[in-house]
Amino acid sequence: MIVRWVHETQGQGMYEITDEVARVVASSGMEEGLCTLFVRHTSASLTIQENADPSARRDLERWLKRLVPENDSLYTHTAEGPDDMPSHIKAALTSTSLGIPIDGGRLVLGRWQGIFLWEHRDGPMQRELVVHVGA
Repeated sequence: MIVRWVHETQGQGMYEITDEVARVVASSGMEEGLCTLFVRHTSASLTIQENADPSARRDLERWLKRLVPENDSLYTHTAEGPDDMPSHIKAALTSTSLGIPIDGGRLVLGRWQGIFLWEHRDGPMQRELVVHVGA
């Protein structure tokens, strides 16, 4: 089963999508297998991270922003603005796909784990996500 949907972001940050992915898994009827999640963009990524304390996400966002600054004089790919090349680097350092086991018809996530779409661009974006649920 493959499901596609568009998630609208409002700028840089981590957007939790755990519930949306869990609904896809539940609707698939799959009791045991693998959920593969993919974001079809080069300036956004996916991650599994703590979803209980928002300070963990804020710290990760600040750390990555410091690691990959905007307006670096070394960037030559600047046609789409000062956040464009940094967003590509951030996506390259993180991940565009995730694989999560399914057991008992549910995602096998840890107690404090959530699935996040990580937006690396400044402005609002529409991000296409693809979920495959299979054996």
